[in-house]
Amino acid sequence: MHTTRLGRSGLEVSRLALGTWEFSGAWGAVDEDHAVAIVRRARELGFNFFDTAHEYGFGTAERILGTALRHDLDHARDEVVIATKGGLRETADGPVRDARPELLRTDVDASLTALGVDHIDLYQVHWPDPRTPAAETAGALAELVAAGKIRHVGVSNYDAAQVAEFAAVLPVETVQPPLSMLRRAALDTLLPYCRAHDIGVLAYGALAHGMLTGTVTAASEFAADDWRVKSGFFDGDAFTRNLAVVESLRAVAAGRGVTVSQLAIAWVLAQPGVHVALLGVQHLGHLQDSAAATEITLSAADLTAIDEILAPAAPLGGPYPEMWKEFAERESDTG
Repeated sequence: MHTTRLGRSGLEVSRLALGTWEFSGAWGAVDEDHAVAIVRRARELGFNFFDTAHEYGFGTAERILGTALRHDLDHARDEVVIATKGGLRETADGPVRDARPELLRTDVDASLTALGVDHIDLYQVHWPDPRTPAAETAGALAELVAAGKIRHVGVSNYDAAQVAEFAAVLPVETVQPPLSMLRRAALDTLLPYCRAHDIGVLAYGALAHGMLTGTVTAASEFAADDWRVKSGFFDGDAFTRNLAVVESLRAVAAGRGVTVSQLAIAWVLAQPGVHVALLGVQHLGHLQDSAAATEITLSAADLTAIDEILAPAAPLGGPYPEMWKEFAERESDTG
């Protein structure tokens, strides 16, 4: 597995990071033994970078990750890089954005306990909180760095203007934006901003929540408790258009002797300013397939041809904190 310096953080990380949202229960019931096996197989394949969040089951995913990496965390702590996120508060209506200093302090302590570690390598604000001044959030994280509880600070789901506002108080070392062939907004202003300021970029959603695996079809069915069932992204005209795009990408991938998933990951890694592609995996076989994507080099001609294929694609959104409350309200209205 190739490694890279994660921008100004100086962290040396694998170009693929394993994400753990799939261990939260948001994609259906979690087999914890299988989740542990996925993490351990990722280590065997050369992954040293793992991303989680307090909100992923409010401690569940962090606990599973800590269990899976226990040997490394106890005996080779410097060989693995743990990133987690905070700033979401659980309510009866689902998670809400809350990046107040007091909540972040609580979240950090909860994450340390769940992971079973004495420090977090990279701590990220999960979502921008419009009700909390960025200066307050950044100031609290600076205190946590000084206390030795976290080593590096990043943000997730922030745009360039929000990163700049935060950075006026505390340097932003990393950002975690959504980026895939079907979700390319980060290319416009965020990635150029990050390149200009040497900010590490770990992009999530390279496989577009399954759309770019090549396994999703018009007949695909998801578990009843899978968030995609209610999202609206996997039905309708936009879904049909994107299925057609994926079929065209399949032909390109076949011509290169790779899978659609590998092509999609290689495309993300080829974007200027992207250091790491963050992957969520539900099956061990998919992990092996994804790891091979780091060996694929896309030429300028390849990227141009892919851009032409993507022209008719419908932008594919993704989950956000308020979505869970909207799901509940929709069910209430139709019930």
